Amino acid sequence: MKRDMTTGPVFSTLITFTVPLILGNLLQLMYNAADSVIAGNEIGSAALAAIGAAAPVMNLVVLFISGMCLGTGILVSVEYGSGDNARMERQLSTILLTGAAFSLTVSALMIPLSGPVLRLTQVDESVMPLARQYLQVIFVGLIFTFLYNFLSSALRALGDSRTPLIFLAVSSVVNVLGDLLLVKAFKMGVLGSALATVFSQALSVLLCALYIKRHIPALCLGKKWLRFERSLLRSTLGYGFTSAMQQACLQMGKLLIQSQVNAMGVAAAAAFNVVNRVDDFAYTPEQNIAHAMSTFLAQNRGAGKESRVREGFKKGLILEFAYAAILGVVFFLCANPIVSLFVNREDAMWGEVTGLAVGYVLLISPMYLLPALTNGLQGWFRGMGEMKITLLSTFMNMVGRVLAVMFFAGQGYPLSSFAWANLIGWILMIAVELPILLKHRHRLEA
Repeated sequence: MKRDMTTGPVFSTLITFTVPLILGNLLQLMYNAADSVIAGNEIGSAALAAIGAAAPVMNLVVLFISGMCLGTGILVSVEYGSGDNARMERQLSTILLTGAAFSLTVSALMIPLSGPVLRLTQVDESVMPLARQYLQVIFVGLIFTFLYNFLSSALRALGDSRTPLIFLAVSSVVNVLGDLLLVKAFKMGVLGSALATVFSQALSVLLCALYIKRHIPALCLGKKWLRFERSLLRSTLGYGFTSAMQQACLQMGKLLIQSQVNAMGVAAAAAFNVVNRVDDFAYTPEQNIAHAMSTFLAQNRGAGKESRVREGFKKGLILEFAYAAILGVVFFLCANPIVSLFVNREDAMWGEVTGLAVGYVLLISPMYLLPALTNGLQGWFRGMGEMKITLLSTFMNMVGRVLAVMFFAGQGYPLSSFAWANLIGWILMIAVELPILLKHRHRLEA
C-alpha cells in the first residue's frame, strides 16, 4: 500500500515506516545467519570459514547494487512527493534498464573470476574450493538480487515498507527450509546453502512483481518499462552510482579487513564470520532507520514541507539511539550464548573460535551508539540529496578502520582488537559529517 509521508503525525509516520524495515532486515539477517548456523553445525568450521571468506566479495557486488537502488529511490521519493508521476515513471524505467544491464554484466565477469578474486583476499587454500563454489552460485542469481532490491526500493519510495517485509518473511522461511533440505537432508554442503539463498531471492522477485501488478497501478508501466531516458541517466547515475560507490567503499574496506583475518588462520576466519553476523544485527537495523529517514525527508523535501523535514530528522535520531542502547545491553549480557549458536561444540576448534568471537562482542557492544549517530546523519544527507557527503564520510570511515586493522594485525593483537578499529572509523566519520551538518543549521532550526 502506498503511503504519502507528507501528511499526518511525524513520529507515528516515521515509526510505521521504520518498523517493517527493521523487521525485514532482522528476518534477512536471520536467514543469512541460518546459512552460517547450519553450515557450522552440519558441515563444520571449514564450511563456516568458506562462507565467511566469500561473504566480503559477494557483499561488495550485492551492496553496490542495493546502494544503487537506494540512491535512485531517493529520486523516486522526491518525484512522488512533488506529484510528478510522469517523470517518476520515466525515472523508474531508466533505473530498471540500467541496473539490469549492470547486474548481467557483473555476473558474466565474476563467475569465471571468482577464484582469482578470492585469492587476492588471501583465502586459505584448504577452504578455497568451497568458497569459490559458493560465490559462483550466488553470482548466477545476481539478477534476482537486483530485481528484488529495485522493486522493494520502488515500493518504499512510495511509502510502502510493509509489503516488502511480508515477501521477505516468506522467502526467509523458504531459505531456511532450503538449507535444511539441501544441506542437512541431501548433504549438498556449501553448494546447497548457496542454492537455497538464490532460490529464496528469486521467490521474493516473483512475489513483488505479482503484488505490484495487482495492487500498485503507479508501478504497472507495461511497455513503458522499456523506455530509456538519456536525459534522466545523469541524475540516475549521480544518485545511484554515488550511493553504490558508498556501499562498494564500505565492502572494499571489509574485504581488505577480511584478507587480514584470513591470514590469521581458519579459526580466526570462522570467528570473524560469527562476529560479522552478530554485528549485522546492530548495524543493519540502524542503517534502515536511516533509510526510512531518507525516504521521509525526500518525500517532504519534494513537497516543500521543511518543518516536517526538520522534525523527521530529530525523531529519526531518537529511534537510532534507542535501538543501539537496547541492543548493546543485550549483546553484552548474552555474548556467550549468542556466539555459541554458530559453532558446534563437537568441532575441534570450538573453544578457540568461541573465545575469539566472545571477546570481540563484549568489547564492541558499548560502541553501537556511535554508528547510530553516523547512520542518522547519513539519513539526513541522503534525504537532502547530498550523496557525495555520505560517500566521503564512508570513505574516511573505512580508511581509518583498515589502517587500524593492519596495525593491530601486524602487531599480533587478537581479533577482539578489531573493535577498536571500528571505533576509530566511526570517529573519523563523525568528524567529516558534523561540521557539514552545522552548515545546515538554518534548515534544522528554522
